[in-house]
Parts: sequence; structure tokens; C-alpha cells
Amino acid sequence: MKSEWKIWFLRGLRDGVPIGLGYFAVAFALGIKASGAGLTAWQSALMSVLNVTSAGEAAAIGLLGVGTTYVELAFTQLVINIRYLLMSCSLSQKIAPETSVLHRLLIGYGVTDEIFGISMGVQGKLSPAYSYGAIAVAVPGWTLGTLLGAVLGNILPVRAVSALGVALYAMFLAIILPPARKSKVIAGLIVVSMLASAGLAFLVKRLALTGFGEGFRIIALTVVISLVAAILFPVKEEGKEALRDGE
Repeated sequence: MKSEWKIWFLRGLRDGVPIGLGYFAVAFALGIKASGAGLTAWQSALMSVLNVTSAGEAAAIGLLGVGTTYVELAFTQLVINIRYLLMSCSLSQKIAPETSVLHRLLIGYGVTDEIFGISMGVQGKLSPAYSYGAIAVAVPGWTLGTLLGAVLGNILPVRAVSALGVALYAMFLAIILPPARKSKVIAGLIVVSMLASAGLAFLVKRLALTGFGEGFRIIALTVVISLVAAILFPVKEEGKEALRDGE
């Protein structure tokens, strides 16, 4: 059992290294913004280790910079980060039913867009050790990047800081391209998702729909596209297919 956990942990650690490096680059820029909003380096690092969300933290920093109430800050975080509830529900289907509540809570802490992506790409059931391995490198990368950004960011050229953010987009491509090559359905859904996201963002901006922020857009697109994909391209359950073949 211990050797199996070690294998899963090392596998998650390996897959999490590119995520950790990408997080470090993005969080560095975030740390600079946090410092500009009046947060100390340690406050910035604490915010990152507790939240682990780029969009949520960026919004929080903006609100803190202009002054806001705790209620408004909490509601903003709920709206922006509520998509992780959908990801957690989906990810819960990948882990064994006997997985304890403690393991589920610890896995839930580390659910991010990228960790969710590599976790769903694992064939078969997912061991909690895999998630721990990915979290063990991704979260420190995010936290350390924020810390160093708050401490050292102001001495770097603006162009250098902007260039660091490109790493995250490259990491997204590394996550979605392998499954897209294996399945035309997945490749098509990725293209549709990108076009729908860009189109919806344009409409929101054009119509000045201030109440329809990024969090709501992601949730709406996720639910609609996932529902349509499930209806048009249902995934056959291996267990049921095996029973049918045996008959």
C-alpha cells in the first residue's frame, strides 16, 4: 500500500512541476500588485497559500486597493471561485468511493484549473496521493512567486514581469493538447469553448453587463457546454459494457 502511494505521489509530483513553474511566474506579477495595494510580503504570501486562485486574488487586491467591506470581498470571491465547486463535483467521481472525508477536503483545497486538468486526464480511478503530489509542488510555487514578487518585483522591468505571465498560457496548452490529439470530440469541444468564451466576453463588454463577471461566465459556459456534450457524446461506462459483452 505504501509503495503504491509513493508511486502515485511521485507521479503527481512529476505532473505538477510544470504547473508549479507556471504558477511561480504568474504569482510573481500578482505579488507586485499586492505590494502596490498596501499588503506586506507576508500578507501577500498568506493570501496565496490560503486561496490559490489567480482571478480571485487579483480581484481581492483590486478591492483592497480602493477600500471595501468584508461582505463585498467575500461575495466577490464566491462569485469568481464558485466554478471550483463544479470541478470538485466532477473530480469526486474520479476517486474511490471509500476515500475518507479528510482526504476529500485536502484534495478540494488544491483544486485549481490546472490541477483539475491533469487529474481528469489520469486513466481510471484517482488516488489522493496523486493530488497531494501535484499540490506539493504547485502551491509552494504559487506562494513563493507571490512572496518574491512582493519583495523584489519593483526592481524588474515592466516588460520582464509581463513576459512571465506567458508561462501560464503555455501550461494550459500542454494540458489540453494531448487529450485533444486523441479525441476529435474533445478537440472540437475545446475550440467551441474558446469561441464561446470569447464571444460571451465580447457581449458582456459590449452590453455593459457588469453583474455578469468572469466567475458567472465560466459557470454558465461549463454547465451549458458540458450538458450538450453529455447529450450528444455520452461516455460509455466500462463496467456496464463489460457486463454486456459477457452476456
